[in-house]
Amino acid sequence: MDSKQRTHIISENELQEMRAAFENEDFVEAANRIKQSLVDLEHVPLNIAVTGQSGSGKSTFINVMRGLEDEEEEAAKTGVVDTTNKPTLYPHPQQRNVRYWDLPGIGSARFVAMDYVQIVNFSQYDFFFIIASERFKECHIQLAQAIHSMGKKFYFVKSKIDSDLNASRKQRRSSYNEEKILRDIRDKCIKCLWEGGIERPQVFLISCLELDKYDFYLMQKTLESELPAHKRHVFLLSMPNIYSQALEKKKDALRKQIWKWACLYAFSSLTAKADSTSLVKTMTEFKEAFGLDEKSLNNLANTFGIDLSDLKSVIRSPLVHQEIICDLDVNQQLSSQDITAITVMLTKYITSFAPVIGNLANTGIAFGTAYWMLCSFLKDVADDAQRVLLKALENAA
Repeated sequence: MDSKQRTHIISENELQEMRAAFENEDFVEAANRIKQSLVDLEHVPLNIAVTGQSGSGKSTFINVMRGLEDEEEEAAKTGVVDTTNKPTLYPHPQQRNVRYWDLPGIGSARFVAMDYVQIVNFSQYDFFFIIASERFKECHIQLAQAIHSMGKKFYFVKSKIDSDLNASRKQRRSSYNEEKILRDIRDKCIKCLWEGGIERPQVFLISCLELDKYDFYLMQKTLESELPAHKRHVFLLSMPNIYSQALEKKKDALRKQIWKWACLYAFSSLTAKADSTSLVKTMTEFKEAFGLDEKSLNNLANTFGIDLSDLKSVIRSPLVHQEIICDLDVNQQLSSQDITAITVMLTKYITSFAPVIGNLANTGIAFGTAYWMLCSFLKDVADDAQRVLLKALENAA
């Protein structure tokens, strides 16, 4: 594919953000502010509480949300007997600022909702998942009301839906209708919660063994729409890569930040030879966000019962197959024709509000090359992730 076909035009929103960043500031000041904005975004905390009765699948839910299997070293402990008697922290393996908290089980005879929210340090959580593997009970309703009274969001999750369907399949061999059964289960859950005093309850039916089915993506979309923008970004990056739509949203979220990384790379070229370390770090993060690192691929292979080599066989980007090394020569990744075309195209967009980029040849080349390279690599890893997902789903069908 030639350079003209592969051109990534800066969007109008990016231009507006860049114009705002450089307005009334010199390039050094703007670059420092851009760097700080990336640091701030990288460290946005998102604390997610998971609660429910013992044996409801809280720990397994936490593990799948973090892209881990139950037996992995960093996984939350699972078991029918409640393994948690105090809030236990489980950070996401890649997005360490996304933190899941396994809360003590509810439902004992001595359970008092308002006492419980105080014991678990209620104020530190952004929102709550309230999980039940059977029906929602009075303890779930009381807890939801206590959470609501303190102005926090909560979501009901009916887990182990695959077990419910398997039981129905055995009991109704001739009249089994999965769509109707799922609708009946959801209606019963909502009716129970509504009669208990919960207005407009949101209930998601999921199976931690079959994330590609039922309401998992609906749950993800709902959370995405209701989180503040800065927390939405880190939440999106932390989500399991099991839906095509989710992969596209990750791509869009990362794409919006590329001009910032390119500016910082260009800034490093002002005083010395541009340092590719920051680009290597960014590209490595792209790989991990799309689940193309070795550990994530292995987990996906185990989840769908497919050979790891089969998943790797559909990956086309050479930089995904190999480790991205710190002495990466950015200019060698592009032809001289590409570099010229990129520099001319990109610098003409920004010289009106960041003239130093256009006036300093090395800086312009550094910005244009880094911008192009990151956009191209992001497209490659997103496309590879889609192919890997399709391969996994094809095997599961």
